[in-house]
Amino acid sequence: ERNGLTKCYTINGSDVTCNFTANGYRLPTEAEWEFAARGGNNSQHYKYAGSDNTDEVAWYGNNSGSKTHSVGSKKANELGLYDMSGNVWEWCWDRVLRGGSWYDSARYCRSADRLSNTPSGRYSDVGFRLVISHQVR
Repeated sequence: ERNGLTKCYTINGSDVTCNFTANGYRLPTEAEWEFAARGGNNSQHYKYAGSDNTDEVAWYGNNSGSKTHSVGSKKANELGLYDMSGNVWEWCWDRVLRGGSWYDSARYCRSADRLSNTPSGRYSDVGFRLVISHQVR
């Protein structure tokens, strides 16, 4: 709202609904997240977001030093998005976590991998990425 956008979420007690036609910030759906992680229409069909080599694109258990890292310190994917693999798991609207994290093995960093969890927990290897819906004309 501060940026002149229409808010996406309506919160009524513990019930949260999303207006996906609004142009405000929101969590991506799982399908949107995976499409972006795989490089969208520019996809080269990599195993991880931007490469088949985990070390090029992801902070994970074997290379992270047991901590998160600044976004953009690894190679971007085909859409120019960083850290879609590794660093922190990312919440999707569908209550699914995607992308793997600094704590996990490389296999969890695959673009196809997913994890389910409850949103009420707090974890040092979980975060989120915001998206904005744009009307296609």
